[in-house]
Amino acid sequence: MVVDYSSRQRTDAVFHALADATRRSIVEKTFQRDYSISELARFYPMSFAAVQKHVAILARADLVSKRRQGREQIVRSNMAAIHRAEKCLERYEELWGNRFDRMNEILSEDDRKGAPQ
Repeated sequence: MVVDYSSRQRTDAVFHALADATRRSIVEKTFQRDYSISELARFYPMSFAAVQKHVAILARADLVSKRRQGREQIVRSNMAAIHRAEKCLERYEELWGNRFDRMNEILSEDDRKGAPQ
């Protein structure tokens, strides 16, 4: 069995990044339009440096990209990374859905076997 560790690490990085409410908020804002880090910093009760660190974590997870525009760094969301996370969650949903379906089948079989004839 071949395990794709790089894929697992990317997935781990995405969910680690999205575990924080501020970072989720930054991603949501950048869905609407591109923002400079200084513009993003105005939305949050924290320092510019703190917002910059949040953006760096999002960039490492490939949830956003940064580009220079003069003295500013412009942040843009990366929908492909969001779709990869969504597919991962869909696999878990399918796995658990199948397990619940199987449990219902087993319980139905037990009910039929235990029913008086």
